[in-house]
Amino acid sequence: MDLKREIADFLAGEAYAVAGASREREKYGNKVLRCYLQNERRVYPVHPREDEIEGVACLRDLAALPEPVHGLSIVTPPAVTERIVEQAAAAGIPRVWMQPGAESEAAVARARELGLSVIAGGPCLLVALGYRE
Repeated sequence: MDLKREIADFLAGEAYAVAGASREREKYGNKVLRCYLQNERRVYPVHPREDEIEGVACLRDLAALPEPVHGLSIVTPPAVTERIVEQAAAAGIPRVWMQPGAESEAAVARARELGLSVIAGGPCLLVALGYRE
């Protein structure tokens, strides 16, 4: 599948999660979450130490998701992304989008090995979905 189709497939769902969501509005983990919210997508922020981000209840990990999600945006350091990929597969999340700076060769390879659809090394969700500051 080419990148345009992978992005269209990723964005064709209703529910998403953001691993690495942040309360700090200048960080990309916050901007990605707000981008989903601006586009009226159902989204679950995931952060191990936060209770709420942007008025949305925050989950400690992907195992706590209350419903299946169509895709997961990952906005974490590469070493953390590698662990998140394992959690995504265990949670039954079929698609991951490693935001620029979150990807690593090991994380991409492991995600594909686990049968996940992977977007990495490409554009940011903020560009593809449209984000307003």
